[in-house]
Amino acid sequence: MRIAMVTETFPPEINGVALTVAGLAQGLREAGHTVQVVRPRQADDDVDTDENGPDVLVRGARLPKYPGLQFGLPTARRLRKLWKDERPDAIYAATEGPLGYSALRAARALGIPAATGFHTRFDDFARHYGFGFLTPVVFAYLRRFHRQGAATLVPTIELRDFLIENKFGDVVLLRRAVDNALFSPAHRDDALRAQWGLKPGQLAVIYVGRIAPEKNLPLAVRTFREVQKIRHDARYVWVGDGPSRAALAAENPDFIFAGIQRDANLARHFASADLFVFPSLTETFGNVTLEALASGLPTVAFDYGAAREHLNPDCGRRVPFGNEDAFVRATLDLVRGDVTRADIRAAAVGAVAELEPAAVAAQFAKLLAGLPRLGTKITGNGNLREGAT
Repeated sequence: MRIAMVTETFPPEINGVALTVAGLAQGLREAGHTVQVVRPRQADDDVDTDENGPDVLVRGARLPKYPGLQFGLPTARRLRKLWKDERPDAIYAATEGPLGYSALRAARALGIPAATGFHTRFDDFARHYGFGFLTPVVFAYLRRFHRQGAATLVPTIELRDFLIENKFGDVVLLRRAVDNALFSPAHRDDALRAQWGLKPGQLAVIYVGRIAPEKNLPLAVRTFREVQKIRHDARYVWVGDGPSRAALAAENPDFIFAGIQRDANLARHFASADLFVFPSLTETFGNVTLEALASGLPTVAFDYGAAREHLNPDCGRRVPFGNEDAFVRATLDLVRGDVTRADIRAAAVGAVAELEPAAVAAQFAKLLAGLPRLGTKITGNGNLREGAT
């Protein structure tokens, strides 16, 4: 198949959407499909690019209050010309910005089957960045956007059911993958732990993600301070960056800030820790949960997204959504039970062992190949059903 993937974010940008889209593109290419990625130009990109090459670069603009990310500017006319000359078999609009909307308009004009991906609850983000009054407007836009495609792909049963209930159209489950070769307990590094100031047997708690208001950081700090009361030698390692980092570091001088880590270095940081505490309440999925489990880390997270799908009592704790006291208690329960036990770490790895990238990419390709023409629809379990023509 020839597939066009349209996204406002892509590596080297670091976020769950960018890494998920890149992983799908790589998996499709390894399976022999031709993949064209349409995305905003980034700082390190060359000025010239082959429009029929793997990446088509368009103009973008920075997101306000979200440094490091941007959205693509409208470009439906250019995409119509591009896809008229080199017609894809299917189009995947991964993000809901102006670029994604342009892709859906071009697909409709050319009669090309198109799917969308629901990756981010931007209606929740509006509240955390001082625009809570816009939440209903943002949600209405998201619904209108996704109804332009033939199917909306989502990573969890919970989200699928929520979007169907809210009349988003045809919503289809596509599991997220995790690279179990990259994220593995085998990458544990005693030298790195020594750099963190840890001696053998001491406890390393890790945070991985954007250091920003929407991640519920006060609960992360509170939880760790309670952990310290029973494990006085514990250290808290923060991987990532964001607008809250400076204030967090000033208020907590004992925290270790490792900055943004990628690929093998990120895997090494995960595997060298002992416990992953993830207090965010705004994830659509939460890729870091899969990466932590694959790295052998017991995990504490609220009961939604990736945690609801993959976290079980043998390898961590799922906490009722929003119950902060229960979150702290669950973390302390794991620590008292010794999170470094071999059986807990093995259970964490086993919880995500079947989420191989090749299998997820194959399912993705099958879904795109089966995107409906006139008279067909996709059911919520990803199967095609015939309708009246």
